[in-house]
Amino acid sequence: MSSDFHTPPELVDTQTFADSSVQLIDMIFPGDTNHHGTLFGGVALAHMDKVAFLTATRHGRAPFVTACSERIDFNAPGFSGEIVEVSGQLTRVGRSSLDVEVTVTAEALVSGERRTLTRGLFTMVARKGPETRLPLPPMPPRPAIEDENAPLRMVEMVFPTSTNHHGNLFGGDAMKMMGKAAFIAATRFTREIVVMASSSRIDFTSPIREGAMIELIPRVRMAGRSSLLVEVQMWSEELLTGARNHAATARFTMVSVDEEGKSKPFTAATPL
Repeated sequence: MSSDFHTPPELVDTQTFADSSVQLIDMIFPGDTNHHGTLFGGVALAHMDKVAFLTATRHGRAPFVTACSERIDFNAPGFSGEIVEVSGQLTRVGRSSLDVEVTVTAEALVSGERRTLTRGLFTMVARKGPETRLPLPPMPPRPAIEDENAPLRMVEMVFPTSTNHHGNLFGGDAMKMMGKAAFIAATRFTREIVVMASSSRIDFTSPIREGAMIELIPRVRMAGRSSLLVEVQMWSEELLTGARNHAATARFTMVSVDEEGKSKPFTAATPL
């Protein structure tokens, strides 16, 4: 890295949330596409249902199931190699059920062009039981103004396929998630083609159990002539209690490359 690096201010995770909205950000890889090379509808629907579930559970802190969804029309394609952003927002809260509006947006890596692929409304119902407190909490107020300087937050969920024999998130899958978060943050910061040059350090501080929500918080810590240092924090959140733990921190060096894969300077200065 060159000597012209500069460090942005520290970001503090408050571990408190007045808003239950969640955002899943992923890459569209070839395994997620159909024979046309566009995002397979079933993959998009799975993302949407997951976000609806996480949004509902984060608000109600109860075991939710999907009751129904309204008609979902796909208005534009998402192409292999693009970013797909799936966000959920509460629109109604009743005594034991609520509605979540889920929006799927595709984003081109270099140009930053964004297209709304689809939008759907999901009705989620809290199952009755000892862990369910009814009525559900009232509808939270929406933030009046979105903070453009707020750190990027990406959610995921720990399913059995991602756990080891202890029932905890497998370290390899954790590193895969953090590496993907670093790539997305670096790409949005530079609007260049970037690759991972190295992973300098990964510290695991607490295990993440099956069924927990993962929140990844990547941020660019230093920027040079052709490379970035991206730090990724991984937090776990118990869905029924809201308890949060800092699970891991990783640092990645991401480098801008040309069409032949050789390092090149960023085309324009990128202020922090």
